[in-house]
Amino acid sequence: MIKKKLSVIVPVYNEEKTIITTLKRIEETKDDRVEYEIIVINDGSKDNTLELLKSNNNLYQHLIDGKQNFGKGYAVKKGLELSTGDYVIFQDGDLEYDPEDFSKFIDVIQKFQADIIIGSRFNYNKYTRSFNILNKLGNYVLTFFFNILYNTTFTDIYCCYLCFKKHLLDYQNLQTNGFEQQAEILCKLTRKGGKFFEVPVNYSGRTKSEGKKIKFYHMFPVLLRILIERIKP
Repeated sequence: MIKKKLSVIVPVYNEEKTIITTLKRIEETKDDRVEYEIIVINDGSKDNTLELLKSNNNLYQHLIDGKQNFGKGYAVKKGLELSTGDYVIFQDGDLEYDPEDFSKFIDVIQKFQADIIIGSRFNYNKYTRSFNILNKLGNYVLTFFFNILYNTTFTDIYCCYLCFKKHLLDYQNLQTNGFEQQAEILCKLTRKGGKFFEVPVNYSGRTKSEGKKIKFYHMFPVLLRILIERIKP
């Protein structure tokens, strides 16, 4: 059987404390059932992230160096442009998510040829760290709204771990660059795909003082994007 290729897109901004450990964790937990393609996008980091990446180039196949900070969504698009995998999965560089969980996604790819597989921090199988209640409430609202409009039963649409068949998404049609981009991607995938799965993942979320970037108010452009994508012809 020919191995499928999994493109792991890793956007980073000012993650000098964790990015190398994250990449090493991907290396340590690689699953032999797929071929990995690791793509790191430095989104204009102001700290030592870029220098650390350059001195550890054995941990990835491609490095895109953005000279300015344009946002996670912009970095993701650059990664998608370069990716050549059958499937794509996103990995944050902050150690909130453990790449050991990739094996669960690969299980579903192998068994069901899934179109979309999304992780759930709320159906975890080992642990999840208690985090900001407002962020959780916001995620609940977003997930409920999405499920109603798209007739799905996801429990955590803003889990970082979103895996999908690459051919289902035309990155050139993505309109957003902010946190709402994941919603845009999921909306487009759901409208084109037919086999959707969810797997439990473990989560060790950061606090604001530890570098958490997403805020409660980010939910409002996400809600708008979900609605816009639903009413598009």
